[in-house]
Amino acid sequence: MTAAKEDIELEEDFVSEDADDSDAPAETAKTNLTKRRIIDNYLEERRLQKQLNDYDFDL
Repeated sequence: MTAAKEDIELEEDFVSEDADDSDAPAETAKTNLTKRRIIDNYLEERRLQKQLNDYDFDL
């Protein structure tokens, strides 16, 4: 019966060891950073377009 408990403990260690889950937050962070850069670029483009529209070319 002791051997069975040891086997279960080994299985629990294997199941609790989630090395793959540590990669998921990194991918999420990378995706969020990419989305943030896209949004920042879009906002920068809008700001520059507004500046062009407001610029008085008849100086």
